[in-house]
Amino acid sequence: MTGGDGPQRTLEFVRGAFAEFYQSHPVELPDRFTRREFAFLLFGGHGMLRHLAFDRTERFQAFVEERVPQHAYYSSAYYQVPQAPKMQEKKWMGAELIFDLDSDHLPGAETMTYEESLALVKKEFEKLVGEFLLGDLGFSERYVSLYFSGGRGYHCHVKDPAVLDLDSSERRELVDYITGRDLQDSVIFHERATGRRSYGAQEYASGTSLQMPSPEEPGWRGRISRGIIEIVEEITSSEDPVARLKDYGVKEKDAQRLVQDLSEDRVRRIRGGMLDQSKTIRRFFLNSALRKTAVSLSAGETDEPVTCDVKRLIRLPGSLHGKTGLRVVPIAVDGLERFEPLRDAVALPDTPVRVEVAAEASVTMKGERFSLSPGAVEVPEYLAVFLCGRKLAVLLDENP
Repeated sequence: MTGGDGPQRTLEFVRGAFAEFYQSHPVELPDRFTRREFAFLLFGGHGMLRHLAFDRTERFQAFVEERVPQHAYYSSAYYQVPQAPKMQEKKWMGAELIFDLDSDHLPGAETMTYEESLALVKKEFEKLVGEFLLGDLGFSERYVSLYFSGGRGYHCHVKDPAVLDLDSSERRELVDYITGRDLQDSVIFHERATGRRSYGAQEYASGTSLQMPSPEEPGWRGRISRGIIEIVEEITSSEDPVARLKDYGVKEKDAQRLVQDLSEDRVRRIRGGMLDQSKTIRRFFLNSALRKTAVSLSAGETDEPVTCDVKRLIRLPGSLHGKTGLRVVPIAVDGLERFEPLRDAVALPDTPVRVEVAAEASVTMKGERFSLSPGAVEVPEYLAVFLCGRKLAVLLDENP
């Protein structure tokens, strides 16, 4: 069993593991690092140590080895005087465009395991990078840098010279586009006459339907059409279509009405690109396709996304995340699909360490599945730090 100093011993153990890592793995500093502000949270410290700048890599490395930060950050902005204690004195010179996708931004993530939430946020990140940044917005891969955050998500830094001088409102416009904010159905659909009726010498439209764009169209028009067709397939192939609609947030009464409205004939017309004027169907499909295809960049509608912040501190690539012991690692754009965080971001050794697990825990790291029950157990150091950092375990006294 652990003694009364268990939490302190655990903290010292994690700090010691970080210290050994930084001594043998120098952090490769970002471009123009002398123009960046650096900030740190220290083990057992209170508050953030910030407004720091380094003119040489050797001085940064000496600082890290001496102070051993639990969390390390640097500014997405460039400053003339990055070490100035007040923001207005730093003299802003521009900032990278930052996208920070975290699993806690995604609906349903709170009920998932850590591994499941990482898989979900990776899919969202792939959509952000592939469909929006490289696709719709047309950024070149050479200006797009991807990173695993070491914790619950991914970061993307866009360093295109065209975006460095953008202010917060201009960055907000990019966020609004990616999230589909205020997207109007009149932009997506247009009315089309479905028949003609004659009254004397005059002809009138006898009916109208909403024509969907071709799924192959670029941008939001094609994206919404693809999303609608996917949703139709999901609902019509489901054994319980009402339950499937409720997964989309539709109330049961509305779901039942929607299922009744989705006759075989209507489904056939939707697959053919025609969306009936039924307000229920129209509203549901646009809203649901938007949620399905947009990217969630914040935890709530009122949150200010990281992207709009021109003076943001972001995790330092190459550093360790203080709550997991995983490394903030760069990811090649063409390697994102193959990237596995619990394999590729594990940086600590596999030295055996004895810990006391507080509750049942199950995780796969470096290709090995660990299913742990409460009590004493010997695990690799990288897993011990992961468990201790997430407060799932404490170090046992009998460790040397």
